Amino acid sequence: MLAPRPIGDAQVNAVGLGCMNVSHAYGPALPEEESIRLFQHALDTGYDFFDTASIYGMGGNETVLGKAISHRRSEYFLASKCVMGVRDGERVLDGSPEHIKAQCDASLDRLQTDVIDLYYMHRLDRNVPIEESVGALADLVAQGKIRHVGLSEMSAETLRRAHAVHPIAAMQSEYSLWTRNPEISVLETCAELGVTFVSFSPVGRGFFADEPLNTEALHEIDLRGRLPRFQADNYARNLQKLDATRAIADELGCGIPDLALAWVLAQGEHVVTIPGTTRIDHLEQNYTALGLTIPDETLNRLGDLFSPESVAGNRYSDAMQRAVDTECFDFEGHQA
Repeated sequence: MLAPRPIGDAQVNAVGLGCMNVSHAYGPALPEEESIRLFQHALDTGYDFFDTASIYGMGGNETVLGKAISHRRSEYFLASKCVMGVRDGERVLDGSPEHIKAQCDASLDRLQTDVIDLYYMHRLDRNVPIEESVGALADLVAQGKIRHVGLSEMSAETLRRAHAVHPIAAMQSEYSLWTRNPEISVLETCAELGVTFVSFSPVGRGFFADEPLNTEALHEIDLRGRLPRFQADNYARNLQKLDATRAIADELGCGIPDLALAWVLAQGEHVVTIPGTTRIDHLEQNYTALGLTIPDETLNRLGDLFSPESVAGNRYSDAMQRAVDTECFDFEGHQA
């Protein structure tokens, strides 16, 4: 079993739980009773790192997480996020100190806790210097409302600027076999600075499932319906790689999701990952990746199979990419 890995001065199991799916992005929210059952089962299974955000379900995700497990607060490391919000029915990015501090107070109330272990800036607000936003987070640390500061979907350059103001404990970004952008510079910069890298969507937003995702059956509000890789032509090309992936998983006696997760965790001892799910069987399967060791030769085969330039479609549309601060490969051709 893979040993726990550090985030700041804490240690967490390297497979945590991304809570977004329960309330947000891939379809209607789970009923509250099912959400509570899922979160409680995760804790019973051994998950000790739960990652949520104020924007998920417009606060609903934090609320149900607080209802489900706040009475066992000493058993888990809790992360949430600020800056993203909704104003007059429109999604906004507001990295002003006042907004960050107000969001933190609201999150603490919904999560039924006195302190958030890791509080991320969910996105970069380009209208506010990163130094001002991180300064507000440093104030929250001094006040005892948060323990560690994190960033999400930001570049290596922004990370360095932020880290100069206050130590950054974690950088979260999408990272999986088919999304390799952190390898441009963020992954290495995190290792250099002693920052934990938190990989979200490590199972490729469901692409690396044991049963291929039926993109024609996606719910009308499912985010994947707007992502280039899930468009019909691109998806058909990408599916051609899945048979080879399944063959490798069969060689190791594991499932495709386990394989995808273990590959991510093998990319550095400073890497942890937070797959999300709404299903208890998937929750349990994801956790077993902690016990899977992949030979170096197989890691290389997988990396080559999903080399960045060979994947059909960018991870985001141009409009979505403009909302984040992450690096792109030259061949992705995003428009500024």
